[in-house]
Formats: sequence, C-alpha cells, structure tokens
Amino acid sequence: MSNSNNNSPPAPIIGIDLGTTYSCLACWNNETQRVEVISSPSGRTMPSWVGFTAQGKIVGSAAKDQAPANPQNTIYDAKRLIGRTFHDSVVQQEIKNNLPFAIIEGPHGEPKIQIHWRNQTKLLSPEEISAMVLAELKLAAEQHLKQPVTQAVITVPAHFNNQQRQATKDAGRIAGLDVRRIINEPTAAALAYGLHNVIPNSSVVQEKTNVVIFDLGGGTFDVSVLLLDNGVFEVKATGGDTHLGGQDFDNNVLQWCFQQMEQIHGATKSSQIQSSPRAISRLRRAVESAKKNLSTTMSTNLEVDSILENLDLNLTLTRAKWEELNADMLNRCMETVKSVLQDANVSLAEVTEVVLVGGSTRVPLLQTRLYELLEKRIALCKSVHPDEAVAIGAAVQGHILAAGGSGGGTDLSTETTTDLLLLDVTPLSLGIELEGRVMSTLIKRNTAIPCKKTRTYTTVDDFQTEIDVVVFEGERNCVDANNKLGSFVISGVQRARAGEPKVDVTFALDANGILNVSAMDQVTNAEAKATIKAEKGRLSSEDIEQMIRDAELYRSQDEDLATKMAYKTSLEEALFTAQSKATDDKDMMELENIMDWLELDSDSATFEEMKSKGRIIEDQYGIIVSS
Repeated sequence: MSNSNNNSPPAPIIGIDLGTTYSCLACWNNETQRVEVISSPSGRTMPSWVGFTAQGKIVGSAAKDQAPANPQNTIYDAKRLIGRTFHDSVVQQEIKNNLPFAIIEGPHGEPKIQIHWRNQTKLLSPEEISAMVLAELKLAAEQHLKQPVTQAVITVPAHFNNQQRQATKDAGRIAGLDVRRIINEPTAAALAYGLHNVIPNSSVVQEKTNVVIFDLGGGTFDVSVLLLDNGVFEVKATGGDTHLGGQDFDNNVLQWCFQQMEQIHGATKSSQIQSSPRAISRLRRAVESAKKNLSTTMSTNLEVDSILENLDLNLTLTRAKWEELNADMLNRCMETVKSVLQDANVSLAEVTEVVLVGGSTRVPLLQTRLYELLEKRIALCKSVHPDEAVAIGAAVQGHILAAGGSGGGTDLSTETTTDLLLLDVTPLSLGIELEGRVMSTLIKRNTAIPCKKTRTYTTVDDFQTEIDVVVFEGERNCVDANNKLGSFVISGVQRARAGEPKVDVTFALDANGILNVSAMDQVTNAEAKATIKAEKGRLSSEDIEQMIRDAELYRSQDEDLATKMAYKTSLEEALFTAQSKATDDKDMMELENIMDWLELDSDSATFEEMKSKGRIIEDQYGIIVSS
C-alpha cells in the first residue's frame, strides 16, 4: 500500500525495443512530461550484438566493430532463435545462412549458441544473449536517470507466439528486469503515432481514421490495421512474418556476391570465402553498408580488401539489381498488407494513413510499391522516427503502468498527452485438440485482448475420469499443422458413460498475450489449471537463476572491458585525425607504431597502458581522446 501523502514520482518503467539487429531505449520524463530516447554508449540505437573475448564480454557497437576479427564468438540475430526449438524451420534456415557462429541442439531440444569464452567452450541460450543486450540498455538507463531501474516494458513482433513472449520475459528476468508488460511492436508504434498526430486536450470530436502500421525491421515484419476514433486506438487485425526483414535482404545479396566471385575467380575461391567466418563477417558489413547507400544512390561499390589472402572483393551493385534480388520479399510485404486489410474488413480506399516503422522501410522501391498499392491517394506518414517509434511507444506504456494504469485497454490521461485508449488483439487462434486430431478453437485470431473464453467439452470413453487437455495455436483444422503450446491433465472427472460428463475449459489471454488455461468438471468441481509454456526448449526456473548468477559474477569485469573498448574506438578515430595532420616522416612513423600496437597488442594491454598512448595524441596534436 502506498502513502497517499507521498508526492514523489513513481519508479521509472523504461520502454525497450528489443530488435533483431538494433535495439532502442526510451523513458517518460516527469519534468518535461514527454518521452525521451536514452542513448547508450553505442548511440540512440544500439546493435543487438554481443562479443565474447579473452578479456570478457562486450555489447553493442563495440561488439559489432570487433566482429571481423572475432566472428565465431560474436553473436547477433538471437531474436530469431528465441522461444523456438532447434528443429524449427526458422532455426534450421538460420543455420544455413552462413552464420559465423555455431548453433547446436541443447539437451531439451532447444537451440544453443556455442562460443569460446574465458578459456572454455560454453553453450548459451538465445535468452541469455538477449539478456546481455537488455542488461546493457538497463545500465544506460540507470546512468541517464541516476537511479536504479528494475522495471521495463519490452516490445515483440505482433506475430510472436506464446513461447516467444514467455522467452522474452525470461530474458528480461535474467537481465534483472521485472517485465511489466510485453507489447506488440506495431501497437507501440501506434502509441508513438498517437502522441504525434492526435491533438492534445482537444474537445473537437475527431473523425474515424483507418491507420496502417507498416513495421519492417532487421529481422521481423508486422502489419497492423487500427481504427482511430476520437482517441481510441482499436487494433482491427494484424499479420506479418517473424522471419522477414533487412537481414533477409542482406542474405540475398550475400548469395549474389558468392555467385559473382565464382564467375570471376572460380568455384574454389568462392567456396573458400563461404567457409571462412572472418570473410563472411567482413562481407556482411559491406553488404549492409551497400544497402544503406542504395537508399540514396543508384549504384554503389562492394569492396572488401584482402577478403582472402592476395584476393580483394570489388563488385558494383546497382539499385536495380538489389531490387531484382529482393523482388519476391517485397511482393510478400505487399500481399501481407492486402491480407491484413481484408481481415480487418477495410478496403484500400478506406485507408487514411500509412505509418512507416523500422529501418528497412527506407528502401525506395518499398515506399513506391506501398504508394502505388494505395492508388497514389495518400502520402506515406513519416512523422514518427522509424528507428525510435517502437521504443517511444513502449515508454508511453511504461508511464501508464507507473501511474497506476492496468487492464487490457491502455488509458493515458495527463496534462501534456492525449487521452488514448489502446485495444490490442491476439495474432493467432488458440484452442485444444479433440478426438481425431481436430483443433477446437476457443480464441480466434484478431480477438481483442485481454480476453477470456469458455467452452464445454465431454469424454470420448465410458467411465473416463481423466482428460488430457492439449493446447495449440494456429489456423489449420488439424492440430498436426499447428504449434503445440503445452498440455495438462484434469483428474476426478465425473465417472459416467461417454458424452455425459461436462467439463468447462477456459482460456484467459492476458495483456502480454500470454495464455492461462483452466478446466473444471461441472459435477465434481475437479479443476486443473496452468500457465501454458512450451514443453520443449523452455528454460526452467533453475536455469534462469543460474544465468542470473553468471551475469552478476562477471558484471564488473564486463563493465571495465566496455570502458576500455569505447576508449579504443575513440583512440582509433583520434589516430586517423592525427595522421591527416602529421607533416614529417618521424611523426608518421610514431603514429603508425601506435596503430600497430593498437591492432596487435591492445587486447592484452591494461587500460592505463592504452590511455598512455592516448596522451601522446593529446599532447602532440591537441586531439582529445574521450574516455
């Protein structure tokens, strides 16, 4: 119970967009009464990369920068693996995508990422990798807010299933965060859009508008259709793909590079590149850079010096070729928009706004195709920052919860923000298995959440006193084509002939999209209930507690390493600047010696030894090396 006389602001609940390729952090500022994006050492967005070195662990830009030299121990795209089993088709596809690190099957059918760290081979779960990213963001929030941060709202793709949502909450717990809410990414973006585009404190009744949130990030794709009616955001339908994004565009270009190298240098050289984790890591960075360049130019060069010994890679990639390589994926995006509009019972002519979210929406052809799909009738909305909108929306949700808001509808009322009510939906149908492997649906997809549905079932055998309740999600009539979430047994059912007992099965879907199931016999009142979790691939409570202990054990060492790596990056930049200022051979030689030391010996050097090199640059060239 809180003290009614205490007027201090509530403890902050940060908003985190935990992305496949980049993550972003935001929080409500009680002084300015608005959301602010919080920078990490990597900037306003942080690469969701984790690197493991002999000295410790590094996260973000520092991890990504050292990846070419340490490819097999630098992990990215963990979000694509989280909450899945090893034999999931998505996991198997990732393994085939020339990833430089090893993914193997764990003891319970889960994917494990194999690394060499602290002089031993370790197997880490995707939840642990994600927790390391979250912990870095948590630290950035604490340094910015100057107080402990223990609570967060974390976003997930709208099409994340029950297992993936549970696994994301586990990652938050390992990072030391109480995850107060899991919120869909396009829904979070809608909150950010609402703050930018709905007139605050207006007494004017606003017209109904149909808003399409088009969210294409580095690894996932979501489309949601929302009805905005006088400050109420109601999600009408959602759809998408948890395995479609900028990384897939890059993979297509990567395969094209292999083909070009084979034509130019032969199959042996191309095969050597594909089998070299270091070469693949360097080529991926070049491909990602080329994609960004093609957003503003018609052609660009793909250059990787010494990709193999005595072999440089130098290819010209045009925007037309890039679009040709990725035409099928762009078509899938457009088909998804049409499908979700159909589910929402909204025609193309009734769409009043399309909001672009996610870095991959910067692709020029994608914007053109969307504009043409809408018959060139409305301009695409770019009023929200594509990289920050989701984190901003998560921070708004965090502010609502911190102020005491609850329930499924999100009701936001302050002097400086609009009154908003946000009603989300479930992306997949939920039900149980009946005789003959038939799926009986209790909650249909696109049902508003939170929700609760009850249906009555009976026995199939005479004098049956136990019933197995097996829970599935999916849209197919046969459970074999759907995803099994879990099962439990209800005992003490009325002893009677088949068809006579009546058992009420209740599905309760909470505001996080996580399912609780219960069953009760109407006669005997026998009852069983469970929070449905994956039967394979899930972390146990003991696993999570051990991961929390491991994270704490190395925390101070990792923070020291992160400081050292940040200084190393600053020193490299200062060296390049100094080289441009140097005028005589003696100075050039000294700078080259420092550069060689930085490349060859700095990893084993102490931080003080590195700072002594930085002082040389500062004293002789007046260039400040930030620590």
